[in-house]
Amino acid sequence: AKGVAPTASPDYKPIVKSTVTYIAVGALVNENGEILMMQEAKSSCAGKWYLPAGRIEPGEDITEGVKREVLEETGLEMEPTTLLMVECASGAWFRFVLTGNLKCGCLKTPKDADSESLQAKWVKDPAELNLRANDIYTIIEKAKSYQARRDEPWHSNMLPVLAPQHKLLLRLVVCIRKRKKTEVHLPVCEINPTRNLHSTLKKFMTEIFGADLPPHKPHGILTVEHCGKPERTNDGLCFTILVSFRKPLEEVGIMTNTLGWKFPSHWVTSC
Repeated sequence: AKGVAPTASPDYKPIVKSTVTYIAVGALVNENGEILMMQEAKSSCAGKWYLPAGRIEPGEDITEGVKREVLEETGLEMEPTTLLMVECASGAWFRFVLTGNLKCGCLKTPKDADSESLQAKWVKDPAELNLRANDIYTIIEKAKSYQARRDEPWHSNMLPVLAPQHKLLLRLVVCIRKRKKTEVHLPVCEINPTRNLHSTLKKFMTEIFGADLPPHKPHGILTVEHCGKPERTNDGLCFTILVSFRKPLEEVGIMTNTLGWKFPSHWVTSC
């Protein structure tokens, strides 16, 4: 959006494992409703159980990262099919949860223990294990719900888009009814690495629509764009988030003097 000042420091540059952290999690459920889990080998949590997960390495994209982590920690080769959810603890820490299909491999046993994990197994009830952290319950519930889906409204398979980004960006698809037609706006801003994503979204919406924000609803992420290649150059990403307003455009009051927006005819769509 023209005229909206970046929220991030002009000196900030996302660099994987330095100034930005991306975590990849493999959430795999079998036909028996069991979740694939691994036993930690790290001294800080040795013997405790968790989902196969770890930091994306420099030069990796998100799907490459989750495939490597699942193989290293469980012995199984995974083919990702869709992104299930994205979590953020700040504007520079993101966790990507993916599910998919298993291709081949041998489930890791105690005799295969190494620095990555002690063993792996399919688990019916994670509550029976000594878990590293309880934050995986939400992920497990989401993965099981997706695996058991039938006619329920779920998105189709959607993986991160391989698109190079050298900044952390937030793009909004804003749907606002107009009395005669509907406009779609696609403003973009940088994500502040020192604040959470919700804070960046709220500030950006205020920049666009003013301090008295009318009723609106963020519906979630439409796409994630990330490439990771070459490393240290394209370590950024872009989230596209859908936001809708209840009130028609005439009552919302876009700050057009600041933004200088134009609405080309090919942007007109129905919501």
